[in-house]
Amino acid sequence: MRKTLLVTAVVVLSNVLGNLSLSWGMHHQREGWLLGPLLNPWVVLGIALLILWTFSRMALLSWADLSYVLPTTAVGYVLTAAAGHFVLGEHVSGARWMGAVLIMAGVALVGRTGPRSAGEGTPP
Repeated sequence: MRKTLLVTAVVVLSNVLGNLSLSWGMHHQREGWLLGPLLNPWVVLGIALLILWTFSRMALLSWADLSYVLPTTAVGYVLTAAAGHFVLGEHVSGARWMGAVLIMAGVALVGRTGPRSAGEGTPP
C-alpha cells in the first residue's frame, strides 16, 4: 500500500509540474514555433516530467486496478487548475472550480477503497 501511495504521488506531481512547466515554457518562448520550444529549458523540463509521468503511471497500472488509478490520480486535474490560476495567473471560472470540487469528492470516495478489488486474484 505504501508503494502504491508513493507512486500515485509521483504520477500526480509529475503530471502537474510537467504540464505547468510545459505551459510556462510555451508561453515564454522567444524563437520560432518549432526549434524555439525545443531549446527552452522549461519545455524540456516539462517533457522530461511528462515522460516520468507516463512511466510511473504504467508502473502503477501494472499492480493497481484501473478503477482505482484513474480516479485517485484525477486530483492532478484539480492541482493543475490551481497551478494555472496561482502560478500562471490564468482565470479559472466558477464552473471550473465547481468541477474541481466534484473531482475531489470522487477522489475522496475512491481513495477510501484499496488499490485492488477485494476477493480477486492477479489479473490474467
